[in-house]
Amino acid sequence: MLKAIHHEPFYCSGTWVDESLGVYAGWTALRDSFCEEMPISNERQDVHLIFSGEEYPDPQTVQQLRNRGHRIGSTEAAYLVHLYEEEDRGFIRNLNGMFHGLIADRARGIVRLFNDRYGMHRLYYHDSKDGFYFATEAKAILAACPELRTYDLRGLGEFIACSCVLENRTIFKDICVLPGASWWTFRNAQLHSKNTYFASRQWEEQTQLKAEPYYEELRSVLLTTLPRYFAGRRKLGIAMTGGLDTRVILATQQPAPGSLPSYTFASKLRDTYDVRIGRRVAGICQQPHQVIEVGNDFLNSFADHAERSVFITEGTVDLCRASDLYVSQKIREITPAKIVGTYGSEIVRHAVMFKPVVPPEGMYVPEFLRHVQAATDTYTTLRQQHPVTFAAFCQSPWYHHGILALEQTQLTVRSPFMDNDFVRTVYRAPMAGASNNNNEDIRLRLIKDGSPALGRVRSDRGIGGYGSQLSAAFTRAYREFTFKAEYAYDEGMPQPLARIDHFLSRLHLERLFLGRHKLLHFRVWYRDQLSEYVRQILLDPVTLSRPYLHKKTVEAVVNSHLNGTRNYTTAIHKLLALELVQRLFLSGQSPTGSA
Repeated sequence: MLKAIHHEPFYCSGTWVDESLGVYAGWTALRDSFCEEMPISNERQDVHLIFSGEEYPDPQTVQQLRNRGHRIGSTEAAYLVHLYEEEDRGFIRNLNGMFHGLIADRARGIVRLFNDRYGMHRLYYHDSKDGFYFATEAKAILAACPELRTYDLRGLGEFIACSCVLENRTIFKDICVLPGASWWTFRNAQLHSKNTYFASRQWEEQTQLKAEPYYEELRSVLLTTLPRYFAGRRKLGIAMTGGLDTRVILATQQPAPGSLPSYTFASKLRDTYDVRIGRRVAGICQQPHQVIEVGNDFLNSFADHAERSVFITEGTVDLCRASDLYVSQKIREITPAKIVGTYGSEIVRHAVMFKPVVPPEGMYVPEFLRHVQAATDTYTTLRQQHPVTFAAFCQSPWYHHGILALEQTQLTVRSPFMDNDFVRTVYRAPMAGASNNNNEDIRLRLIKDGSPALGRVRSDRGIGGYGSQLSAAFTRAYREFTFKAEYAYDEGMPQPLARIDHFLSRLHLERLFLGRHKLLHFRVWYRDQLSEYVRQILLDPVTLSRPYLHKKTVEAVVNSHLNGTRNYTTAIHKLLALELVQRLFLSGQSPTGSA
């Protein structure tokens, strides 16, 4: 199990066994990370804690524990075991971050398994007659229980439709995801109780605030919590984009000049708005800035990155996200940890990042297609929740999991917009803001109040800045047009236009549209630079013989995309991921370059 999740030579790892409690545990961690040295124990050696992830405590927490007589070791996470001793169940309610862990309490004869309230730091489990198996990645359970190497068709159908698996299912039969806010107890090596320490309704039932008190509380929370995400001994960088979320962090925290390396990801075709704005923002903040291009080097190594991405995430990301692994490897050369604005617009503005997509007609056999279609009904039900609940407790841990998992194989990732106090406060937004989705103005005000200079910079979509209303309206309209035109020319190109583009291919029209907003251009890449890879994987007789696929339809989809007459980018993402999952997990093929 341990070997299955030991992805890099710069990991540290270990095992810990307590036969009296029936615990056999192993772990991996990034060297010099928050949870590098495990397990951590109390002075009497009767409570042991294995922790994964990070926790962002009040700065006074450790000192208060020392004042009460606890001997806190040099390990960053050492204080956690003493919090448990003092507070027991209250311990878990007060933790703040993305994490999971195991507590072996010999004094009480119990073992406890827990995770963060959102389920962001994922933990898989399989409960069988011969034991309870759990792991940070499903492949570790598959290594111990090879009989589970079979698809869960409902979960697989949800991945095909939604690019993620819903409701704590997985694509593997009888392997589940531990629900967020779990506090499970084991006695005598048996699962005794499945308690939950938090429910979203506790925040949904808060009294809503009027606009001005809401703004003041949100700003106060950011001012209080952000310094915790910049603390610690690891060198920290920031992923700089052209959006507003990163700028909210910079305007509020105002890091010292030269203290926060920044980086922006670039297209091979031209400087995106992210790059242009990122450079300007870094200059205003007096921070070093680097551009990481996702171009020929990535394309030349795409087969390896695609395979490793599927292996790491067990197929819970589309193949286009292989770029996240590539850029994370580049970032690690600059800083071992990064702070991100991810989840900001989702939490504050209720931005929806995924929805069900209908596959090409006839590509899947009817018996499997009904599971793909059922995903739409499940998704529709989930969307009826409070919009912040959907964003924080569904979209973030399910849809964003695979992306975060790729990054975390290389880096420590910190996202202050998933801070408990921040999310709790957003639930108190005025009703008008929640229903009209106007909370975007809150971010603009936070930026301008924190740093007027940053407030002068328009976003990649033309939002914010200063100047006349006419100028602002023109800039926003132009950038919205280029954004939609780029999508329409790439992944979203309508089928009739694909034929016209093919007819005009000698003009290389993609140079006019691509690379202003997006750095990935998979419609063109699959057709050109990656065509041989697509053909080799998807037109392989073994692939075409899979029982859930219609051979002739798959051949037509692939060939028409490769010859440029049709656009099946999204379908090819799914087909490639599906086949790589089949080869890596169900057929037992080792990933390229694996240990």
